[in-house]
Amino acid sequence: MTVVVLVADGARPDAFAGELKDLPALRRLRDEGGLHEVTSVFPSVTGPAYTPFLMGRFPGPIGIPGLRWYDRARTACGWPDHARSYVGYEMGRIDGDLDPAAPTIFEKVPHSVAAMSAVTRGLAPAGRIGGLTLRSALRAAITHFRGRAERWLDVDREVRDEIVRRMRDERPDYLFAALTGVDKASHARGHSDALVREALVIVDETVARVREDAERGGWWDDTHLWVVSDHGHSDVHTHDDLAGAVAVAGHRTVAHPWSAGIAPDAAVMVSGNAMAHLYVELGERRRPGWPRLDPRWSALADALLARASVDLLLLPHSPDRCEVRSAARGRAMVERDGSRFSYRRLDGGDPLCYRADLHGTANEVYDATRAGDYPDAVVQIATLAGSSRAGDFILSAAPGFDFRHRYEPIPHRSAHGALHRDHMLVPLLTNRPPARSPRRTTDLFASALAALGIPAPATMDGESFL
Repeated sequence: MTVVVLVADGARPDAFAGELKDLPALRRLRDEGGLHEVTSVFPSVTGPAYTPFLMGRFPGPIGIPGLRWYDRARTACGWPDHARSYVGYEMGRIDGDLDPAAPTIFEKVPHSVAAMSAVTRGLAPAGRIGGLTLRSALRAAITHFRGRAERWLDVDREVRDEIVRRMRDERPDYLFAALTGVDKASHARGHSDALVREALVIVDETVARVREDAERGGWWDDTHLWVVSDHGHSDVHTHDDLAGAVAVAGHRTVAHPWSAGIAPDAAVMVSGNAMAHLYVELGERRRPGWPRLDPRWSALADALLARASVDLLLLPHSPDRCEVRSAARGRAMVERDGSRFSYRRLDGGDPLCYRADLHGTANEVYDATRAGDYPDAVVQIATLAGSSRAGDFILSAAPGFDFRHRYEPIPHRSAHGALHRDHMLVPLLTNRPPARSPRRTTDLFASALAALGIPAPATMDGESFL
């Protein structure tokens, strides 16, 4: 048995709707196995959103709270900034930042191949395609800072050719490949631009060639091929300078790329760019929790919530309790008690628009929220806010906004990272019908292990759909 996971990074579910005349291999896959909408994770951003595929876990509890984060504990990130950014060379730090007790798919399946994977722990050097080298880092930097999104499609074509060859020649038990052109083109030109479609054609060609070789070789019937995305996308009309707003409020603020400063008292860490962690009381080695922070920082919380860019403001009270605020829709409390989750409206508010208090297991709460504006948000808020590396304030941007006004080589016309459904819902195409409807991207890890007959680890945030 072979499992192939292709990540069309940043693809929306509606990218696979309609006739798909220009995507025949993906249309055939959809017709045979189905197109399923599943939820990503919060933050819905590349890097953290790969841990569900490769570890079956939500990213926050295993050490990756965002694309950028501040290490108040001083246990992972060094002087002078004590901060992490997986944009650039520090992408290679992800493996070391992850909880060593949480196994990767590569540790469970030694005969694996992976291309452009953010997580590589346990992957043999011979199985790595597109790893970070001086040459690849220089090429990526030039492509990124010149803002030439079309050059990322050249990278996708190289990845396509290499994984097709490796599948044909080696038949690994597990192959993972990320094709990032859809995401890069969406940021640069908008998610409905023709360049995005061109990137999807490369995904289609990859599926067609893998399938053709498998059918010719007689092993297609023993192959699971899944095409999935790690996050959605939505148009951006306004870039809000969140770090600048915190500084204007009178706080010495650090934020990437200038993440080191003299005696800062606030750190703004943006991901996607539609979510952010804000850390305060930086001298504290443990997160104080909102009840302790409220007397000094409530004015900043009110000021942030009043900004049009801020849809939701999350204030962790403790590892198991997080307050949710919306300027227009009031307050609620999200809580976790072991394997059960709850959403309790406060003072008549309903920030997540659920129209009811909710209590239940992760799957029960998922099913109750799946059709709403914030699918699976209760579970995602509880798990991220419970991470010791998460911010003291966690912000989710309103549709049409993001939180990074400066330091992007090109203006982002589309963004992701937030909790609303355009960012959280992603497509999953399977080459045969699943035994049950998939819920989350974490289900792919559990399903891959089940397909390969490998025992699952004790702790997972998903379950097999086979």
